[in-house]
Amino acid sequence: MKLLVAALASELSAFPEELEGFDRLITGPGKLQATYALTRALDANDYDEIVVVGTAGAIDPDLESRVHEVGTAFQHDVTDLDGISGQHVSLPTKVSTGKEGVLIATGDHFVEDAEITAVIRPSGAVLVDMETYAYIWVAGRFEVPIRVFRAISDQAEDGALTDWREAVARCSVQLREFILAEYGV
Repeated sequence: MKLLVAALASELSAFPEELEGFDRLITGPGKLQATYALTRALDANDYDEIVVVGTAGAIDPDLESRVHEVGTAFQHDVTDLDGISGQHVSLPTKVSTGKEGVLIATGDHFVEDAEITAVIRPSGAVLVDMETYAYIWVAGRFEVPIRVFRAISDQAEDGALTDWREAVARCSVQLREFILAEYGV
């Protein structure tokens, strides 16, 4: 059995209620809620794989607007004792799914500001979100394979929040079609 994970119910709005071979988990937005909900789910059940779907902001203006698989994540909103941005005091700087894919910058606030994207862009990240780092970190602690798929909802700059609200339904359809094709369900 696989676990289909999303932060928000709206990200799964286009998916059927029951998807053969998958349990479903809605974690809530942000790293803490993602960590808590996924930890509880993995502690209660054995899963063959975690499949995360959801939206992300693009910080690379040339990135194609489609579903992207995430390979690696880092936290853009933390600093270590030396003040180095993106490095946590006690957590790994980056976490990986073990799959080829894009680099995503995870943080606990919705990115919709050109100044913030300008700070993140030199890291090599092409997407931003609020949960991926936590999902990958928890999966690693439980030694459960994980794949993360993100559909681009906005350009993570001025007006992104407004655009994001309008884009979730479109992203959910893209994600549903991708998952049904990828997993043959």
